[in-house]
Amino acid sequence: MKYGYYPGCSLEKNAASYNISALAVAKPLGMEFQELDDWNCCGATEYMTINRTAAYSLITRNLALAEKQLPNHEPVVAPCSLCFLNLGKADHYMTEDPELAQKVNTALAAGGLHYTPGSVHTKHLLEIMVEDVGLDAISARVTRPLSGLKIAPYYGCLVTRPGYSSNFDNYEYPTSMDKLMTALGATVVDFPMKSHCCGGHMTQISQPVALNLIGHILQNAADYEADIIVTLCPMCQLNLDAYQGDVNRYFKTKYNLPVLYFTQMMGLAFGLSAAELGIGKEMVDARPALSKIGVQVPAPEPAMKKRPSKEELPMPHMPEES
Repeated sequence: MKYGYYPGCSLEKNAASYNISALAVAKPLGMEFQELDDWNCCGATEYMTINRTAAYSLITRNLALAEKQLPNHEPVVAPCSLCFLNLGKADHYMTEDPELAQKVNTALAAGGLHYTPGSVHTKHLLEIMVEDVGLDAISARVTRPLSGLKIAPYYGCLVTRPGYSSNFDNYEYPTSMDKLMTALGATVVDFPMKSHCCGGHMTQISQPVALNLIGHILQNAADYEADIIVTLCPMCQLNLDAYQGDVNRYFKTKYNLPVLYFTQMMGLAFGLSAAELGIGKEMVDARPALSKIGVQVPAPEPAMKKRPSKEELPMPHMPEES
């Protein structure tokens, strides 16, 4: 199986372990990822309402590269939920709005590119694992079952909605990652907040609001006695992992939930080492949880520093239950 591969900016830096583990598990499954040459940032979210043509030109440039570099029209895989959303959204609106398509292609022409709306199908990495590879094929590769691990699968709010390019799971209560973790031998806990928002970039805008959102998700996973939260989005992983200490400080809680990528869990079940999957660079130590399946994780790097505390910030309050 061959796919175009659009890693996106996060997988080059803070989510490098996602990229490492994705490539590591693709190989034994017979998947070939061709990274798009000269891809650019999808732009995330901030600029959409400032300049629509510029925004969609930035995103669509990647689709134009895929159309040019993938002559057999292979799907493009996007591991990042926001990249997945933006690529699908750009193609959707280019198809629906000929005027937008003309403006975008005029901008792209300056760089010698052109995009034919509808010519590139973007898929999320989880989607191709569950639907293209299949749970049976994945289960057959398991040599070290995740037996004894209680996992809370966290999808976040973007991967299933609004579903511009793919509708591979339920909008409100997705289960594809649940089924994948079960196929790896793990125990999947009930997790009602699995598709609630983690706050995204709200940590940079209003920390009290962000910590409320993150705190609710952590509390839900803790209520169901999860050992690990498993996610598929770099922003979700960053927020739940890096800001977990802040949540504990503000709300006087003691959450200690490691947050890993679903590809890392696949790799562990396939018998790969923690080091081969980039495990050990998280803020919340995954060693206690992974010891339950006999996995040795490298000690955190001495140079790694925790985020500085922000004692000057006011203590936010959890909203009253209605």
